[in-house]
Amino acid sequence: MTKIEIEAELKQICPSLRLGIIQCRVNTKEECTDLWQTINESTINIQEKLAIAGIKDIPSINSSRKGYRAVGKDPSRYRLSAESLLRRIVNGKGLYKINNVVDLLNLVSIKSGFSIGGYNADKIEGVVRFGIGKADETYEGIGRGILNIDRLPIFRDDLGAFGSPTSDSLRTQINENCQNFLMIIISFQAEKALPEAMDLAIALLKKHAEAEEIQSMIL
Repeated sequence: MTKIEIEAELKQICPSLRLGIIQCRVNTKEECTDLWQTINESTINIQEKLAIAGIKDIPSINSSRKGYRAVGKDPSRYRLSAESLLRRIVNGKGLYKINNVVDLLNLVSIKSGFSIGGYNADKIEGVVRFGIGKADETYEGIGRGILNIDRLPIFRDDLGAFGSPTSDSLRTQINENCQNFLMIIISFQAEKALPEAMDLAIALLKKHAEAEEIQSMIL
């Protein structure tokens, strides 16, 4: 299992920070009809019941926004990925269709309100450290271009920064060649609702991505 650490500075600023980590072998593929039936049911339900103004009041999103403010990043300018996905749904745009692994990750995110990192573990070098971005650090975010990660909670490995609760990087993105999948569910509200989100993720990975050799832990 990929070794992951939370750096002392971030832990001190956000003492309720926890990471729900899942790593497994997967079969990544473009189409997954059964999964998208479940996703469509969930997006319809969210669109009927949730308003834009109510998204920030979801406990997992509210606590994450507070975490961003604590480290010095404006959560309204650098939106959490879970918040961005829910805003798309409420605005009638639905979710992006990428592949089964990314799509089920997004389903867990919209159902739980947690922002989730999804990485090809074979593209990661060395120990993963979750810390705070520096002024001279950047990476190319998926669909976002060069991302300003100064004061953003970020994941780094030996090659540099590659992920955050706002956007993941092109370097470690999940494409159809991914077999070694690392999912990190980011909670700023300790373990509240985190085990349930992990259980949902594992069930979806087994059902829709033929997941094997599953390892999981809360850090």
